[in-house]
Amino acid sequence: MALSADEQMEFKVRVSNIFRPGTPINHQKLFAGRQSQVNDVLNATLQPGRHIVMFGERGVGKTSLARIISAVVSQSGHALLDCHTINCDGTDDFSSLFRKIFREISFVQGTKFQGFSQEQAAARVALDQILPDRTLQPDDVRYVLTRLGTPALIVIDEVDKLSDRGARRQLADTIKTLSDHAVPATLMLIGVADSVEELIAEHQSIERALVQVPMQRMSRAELMQIVSTGLNESGLTAEEGVESWTSRLSQGLPHYTHSLSLYAAFTAIQEGRTHIAVTDVLAATKTMVEKSHTLRTAYNNATGSPQQQSLYGQVLRACALADTDELGYFRASALTAPMTTIMRKKYDVPSFRRHLFEFCEVRRGPVLKRIGEPRSFKFRFVDPMMQPFVIVHDYSINALTNELLRKSRGRTAE
Repeated sequence: MALSADEQMEFKVRVSNIFRPGTPINHQKLFAGRQSQVNDVLNATLQPGRHIVMFGERGVGKTSLARIISAVVSQSGHALLDCHTINCDGTDDFSSLFRKIFREISFVQGTKFQGFSQEQAAARVALDQILPDRTLQPDDVRYVLTRLGTPALIVIDEVDKLSDRGARRQLADTIKTLSDHAVPATLMLIGVADSVEELIAEHQSIERALVQVPMQRMSRAELMQIVSTGLNESGLTAEEGVESWTSRLSQGLPHYTHSLSLYAAFTAIQEGRTHIAVTDVLAATKTMVEKSHTLRTAYNNATGSPQQQSLYGQVLRACALADTDELGYFRASALTAPMTTIMRKKYDVPSFRRHLFEFCEVRRGPVLKRIGEPRSFKFRFVDPMMQPFVIVHDYSINALTNELLRKSRGRTAE
């Protein structure tokens, strides 16, 4: 029986609260996979003097893991003060960053009553109220955190946006002083790999105090678990193949899994169904492309040409399908196999070398980044979100077949 209008709205609200491409997951039951990373973070949090650096590409779920880790620690029976996540921005220096952090944390302070009574009143005081009226230094952070009396987990996200070199050096000094004094507070820094290397370079001795947690792209099994968990929580069902194709199209990034699942579910619900079909996934790719204005504009800029027979679209598709190393880099030779399949005839590097170099130029984005020396250049997408977008875009217009997507591993781990 078809869903009524009220039932459709109820399912849409439920699904929107489960598949959340725009915001990090903050409920543990909706968080899938990442058991190895959870264990690393948990071990560091429970050890005095240890701090965490989590790094990986944009969109791999770093912030979602940070959001749910407090619940994981609490279930271990370890008392923990959760101060939420603080985001760095380009205007922050060390002092402004920790003032933002300390206004989010409070502690209970006892106050004696006046007169003969020996009783005390408990008042909750924000840490920023006991800060000195001057620029903060690393030792100020140590002193204030010792006043808490409860272990704290302080999550500092987007460390790569902390452009002040002095702030990065002071952040490294803070890790060292907190570790040396075994202060019961854990700093969890989240960023990209380059920001981790810069942080350690500022103070080589802090490396022993850091647990480094790399966040690679998720495996297909983990992405399928996201879909499966969401379906169970929402009360929807899916045709065989929905979970598999959603995971393949997502290319290891949970953002795409959430988006495609959300739009596929909305397509089914709008048609009065609670059972999602594989054709709904195709419809979801069209919706996702339509709603991804920035990526769609970048894609059109990269592939646009007045010549109808140009190869820019096909070469970019081959880039998205190419096997890569763990950092997402590929060599020109990795495009030979996908280009040959796409074009249905043999294509060697000289046929598309020019296109790769043009993708690294400003007039086409740049959509690719190039490193290395001549004859050994390696390439990767400047924005990691663009690689699965190319897959989703080309699939939505039937330019990418199921066979080619299944044949090419790309960035998807089995």
